[in-house]
Amino acid sequence: MFAWLKPKPNVSAQIPDGQLIYAIGDLHGMFGLAKAMVTHLLEDARQFSDAKPHLVFLGDYVDKGDQSNAVISLLIELRERSDITTTFIKGNHEDALLTFLDNAQFGPQWLAYGGGPTLQSYGISLPGNRATVEHWEEVAEKFKAALPPDHVAFLQSLPTSWALGGYFFVHAGIRPGRSLENQEDADLMWIRRQFLDDRRKLPAVIVHGHSPDLEAYCDHRRIGIDTGAYATGKLTAARLFGPDVALMSVTRENVVP
Repeated sequence: MFAWLKPKPNVSAQIPDGQLIYAIGDLHGMFGLAKAMVTHLLEDARQFSDAKPHLVFLGDYVDKGDQSNAVISLLIELRERSDITTTFIKGNHEDALLTFLDNAQFGPQWLAYGGGPTLQSYGISLPGNRATVEHWEEVAEKFKAALPPDHVAFLQSLPTSWALGGYFFVHAGIRPGRSLENQEDADLMWIRRQFLDDRRKLPAVIVHGHSPDLEAYCDHRRIGIDTGAYATGKLTAARLFGPDVALMSVTRENVVP
């Protein structure tokens, strides 16, 4: 049912011996795809008997899809498991959600980013097109009351990057020409064309989501694995083990009702 594809050219980075990394692209409220992916990855990891699987989620867990609430609950459950390790990167949509919690006037902008389905997944009705600041403040208060404390803690705990063995995991990308230590959080979560269109040598192989395409992208500079799950019904992951890179996707057909 599932097939791993080994892309070429080979990536010029290596995972330390004994470590098995799975990087997962943007979930965007697609609970069924997220659950199907996790199930497959844990089954796949059994062949690597000496390595505990480490799942790295690249951000954008909320918005656009209908089940952001359930996705966050799933990720919290994964973090508490003892048979795997996990890293959860902060995406621009988590950044937008947290901005709305701090500033209700950001509501219309968050709605434009796809925040409406997230509010609805927590039982919050959307304000009308002519909603005033007072309306948005009311929505924000209802949202704060509906958010479980562990969901708030999870969202507030997310780092904007993680590094291992010549790889640098982020949501969006990095600012070319800057060292990894001097990257700004806003770029790590939001950058797009300035990163994708640049051809300069990078200080690490960047593993990222954020910029959706029908197929994953892999070369000696970056691995992009956002395949637009909320729109295409296709969620992609990369398996990193030693010097090898393999890519795999699950689709709506793989989701068990």
